[in-house]
Amino acid sequence: MPQIIFVQPDGQRLCVEAKSGITAMEAARANGVAGIDADCSGACACATCHVHVAEEWSRAVGGPNDEEREILEFADAIGATSRLSCQIVLDDAMDGLILAVPGLS
Repeated sequence: MPQIIFVQPDGQRLCVEAKSGITAMEAARANGVAGIDADCSGACACATCHVHVAEEWSRAVGGPNDEEREILEFADAIGATSRLSCQIVLDDAMDGLILAVPGLS
């Protein structure tokens, strides 16, 4: 079971345990991570689960596909490592993954 670290805009870190095969969004919602609203419940139809993947994890997580990239255009504070957490499927190799929840602008 990988442990995922969600970093809040104020720097607070919340480490959650997640089952392999679920998404980072599902892990965040199951553990009450603030800022991961997931209004579309993981359908890749909104940007309310937007996160920034830590630079050292960007290669392992990979980049967004075209559909996700289009949805990210509606997110605040997008950056080079922006992803929708509903599109990040977790596996055991992602133990220690760091995802930052962007602050509202």
